[in-house]
Amino acid sequence: MLNFRISPLSAMGVLWLVTAAWAFSFSLIGVYLSGHVDSYLAVFIRVGLAFLLFLPLLRPSTLSLPKSAALTAIGGIQIGATYLLLYHAFSYLSVPEVLLFTIFTPLYITLFDELILGRRRLPIRWWIASVVAVIGAAVIRYNQVSSNALMGFLLIQAANLCFAAGQVAYKRLPLGELAQQPRVFGWFFLGATLVSGIGVLFFADWSKVPSSAFQWGILIWLGLGASGLGYLAWNMAAKKVNTGQLASMNNMMIPAGILVNFLFWNDEVDWLRLLLGGSIIGLSLWICSPKRDAIFEPREQQSSRANPERQ
Repeated sequence: MLNFRISPLSAMGVLWLVTAAWAFSFSLIGVYLSGHVDSYLAVFIRVGLAFLLFLPLLRPSTLSLPKSAALTAIGGIQIGATYLLLYHAFSYLSVPEVLLFTIFTPLYITLFDELILGRRRLPIRWWIASVVAVIGAAVIRYNQVSSNALMGFLLIQAANLCFAAGQVAYKRLPLGELAQQPRVFGWFFLGATLVSGIGVLFFADWSKVPSSAFQWGILIWLGLGASGLGYLAWNMAAKKVNTGQLASMNNMMIPAGILVNFLFWNDEVDWLRLLLGGSIIGLSLWICSPKRDAIFEPREQQSSRANPERQ
């Protein structure tokens, strides 16, 4: 088996590439699938395709039964439960409100990593970076919120918590060398497929099945590319960056999505808010960069954080 390593800097590049792919995919969903294909069916198809992508690579003997079960549960939470809650929230919220309420994910990632998993106290600058990332996203996306948005807000926060918990849990789950992870990632999408299947069973509108080759083409890209390879690359890279960087990158999808909509579909852009908010999110990434260790932390603390996999 090949034994390769990825540096924290390369891992950040992977997160940027996946962010760009997800931003493009989000636009495809909004333009060509939303309102035409049932959301629950779309999620089930895309994660089912991702599961089929990794099924031939799956080697059950690679992981112990407890780790396989944990990875299945992580996939069910990070993708399955997140999307069920997210799509349910669209019954109560407009699209701008959904985007606004998703900006709190960086805080939840930091919260899970420090408090829920019982780790040592995280550097205060990682908390600061998470707050700054939320502020930057709010600058870009804040709009007036409707008076009956409470239920939608609660659903989106539950989705944010699931997505954050899944990322942190995968980051902390020991899965061996990077080259080994594609051989076990099928468990992740098995969990996502099972949970999204529950959504199809109870909520799907079977009158809105994919009806054209173009819609199926988009779903195939979403399943094999954006979901399959995208989540594998994102979660593998998440193991190589620190918690502050991972938290901040979660909000970089917002300016990336706006730019994609402008470039491909000529959507109107408030450039002042985009540049200001994007710069603030960029500042959050600078704050939590490992290079800041040399400025803000004593030497003995630097050595304890030298390996991001332990963070």
